[in-house]
Amino acid sequence: MQPKWLEWAQNLQAIAQNGLTYCDGVYDIERYKQLRAIATEIMATYSNIEHSYVLDLFSRELGYATPKVDVRGAIFRDDTILLVKERVDGCWTLPGGWADVGESPSEAVVKEIYEESGYQARAIKLLAVYDRNKQGHPPLPFYVYKLFFHCELIGGSPSSSIETEEVGFFPEGALPELSLGRVTPAQINRLFQHYRQPDLPTDFD
Repeated sequence: MQPKWLEWAQNLQAIAQNGLTYCDGVYDIERYKQLRAIATEIMATYSNIEHSYVLDLFSRELGYATPKVDVRGAIFRDDTILLVKERVDGCWTLPGGWADVGESPSEAVVKEIYEESGYQARAIKLLAVYDRNKQGHPPLPFYVYKLFFHCELIGGSPSSSIETEEVGFFPEGALPELSLGRVTPAQINRLFQHYRQPDLPTDFD
């Protein structure tokens, strides 16, 4: 489960962001800025992330606070799963990333798969919608929903990218070191269960 300090920081940031969006009183604005400062202090203290970096992240969030959406594609071949190696931490993950405005979730995951692996794919089923905070990931300043799609290959060939340096297929019992901020072993194992039991309903929460 998520640490309490992460829940406090995320909730305080959301209250501050919503307040700064809708209030117009000078004193109220100052109070919401103070709330944001407290959220920043909590996040920076317990996550060991630079205070200025967290404050900049929070300050750039405008409008009503809502969860961010992370999409991931699960592509299977001969009882193996497609993973890409991230340049930023040297660990492996399912291809994916933040969904962009103007893209449907399936369009977003197909684009991410192509950009990060070189493969062209088609999304065929939504396997899971998870609250990131409940999945055992390392702390992140933002509240995130993670969408996992079962996708099938329709073309392309493996290639690296600005974000990834290797592409490969791995069996469930021989996974490489995973980028835990992006995907966990338990999630990979659950995706294999969906692969072997295609009638399973979509997971959520």
